Amino acid sequence: MRITTWNINSVRLRINSVLDFLEKAAPDVLCLQETKCPDDQFPEKQIRKAGYEHIALCGQKSYNGVAILSRLPLQDVSSRSFCGKSDARHVSAKLPGAITLHNFYVPAGGDEPDPDANEKFAHKLDFLAEMAEWLTPAGASRQRMVLVGDLNVAPRPSDVWSHKQLLNVVSHTPIEVERLDAVMASRGWLDVARELVPEPEPIYSWWSYRAKDWRASNRGRRLDHIWATPALKKAALANGPAGFRVHDDVRDWEKPSDHAPVTVDFDLAAKSG
Repeated sequence: MRITTWNINSVRLRINSVLDFLEKAAPDVLCLQETKCPDDQFPEKQIRKAGYEHIALCGQKSYNGVAILSRLPLQDVSSRSFCGKSDARHVSAKLPGAITLHNFYVPAGGDEPDPDANEKFAHKLDFLAEMAEWLTPAGASRQRMVLVGDLNVAPRPSDVWSHKQLLNVVSHTPIEVERLDAVMASRGWLDVARELVPEPEPIYSWWSYRAKDWRASNRGRRLDHIWATPALKKAALANGPAGFRVHDDVRDWEKPSDHAPVTVDFDLAAKSG
């Protein structure tokens, strides 16, 4: 099962890129963030015509928004609001194989890494804390779950172009990493990318629009993640490093998102554990 996550930065603006990616990369499931689209205006007909007949949406006008596009049946579709805000940042569904998939778009947090001075940063920290609390099971769990999305935190030193220079920059500050680590600990999530491509190998999935030549400067950050619960560890790691990919070529497409799609191939024939 090939699962891809991609912050598309407006699905209607970049629908042709979405359709091209579906054809070329052929994911079984594509999770989008920042769709910026109310559900009734989502380009479902084009997506279904491309073979992705199962769609789960949680959108709003102009901002945020998440979606799951699948060639496989989706069941038990739901979404949850965090921090008392109805801002379309989560959608979940059950995939074949009793796999629950969560798609998140964590708040970016603004520019100032001070929750007292910056309401957006405070919201981000509260969102991550609520995620950790909500995802923590009451007891031991063997549930098969995958969590993907633009989590807007690059947690490890090799997830940013300069660990030293970005320590006080939103997305890589110690308090954000601490909050994200708490989310990861909630179910013993595996950070699949870092299991397959350990540090110090750099991995980036986002490059600023501000760079004249993003590839030459390569000042990237790994903001987009795919995690799995321990019950899916063997499935997630069975294909080795070849089972993980950042599609950085997409960042060169016409009018691209500043994020590249990130893919993991799950081998569901691998024994659980």
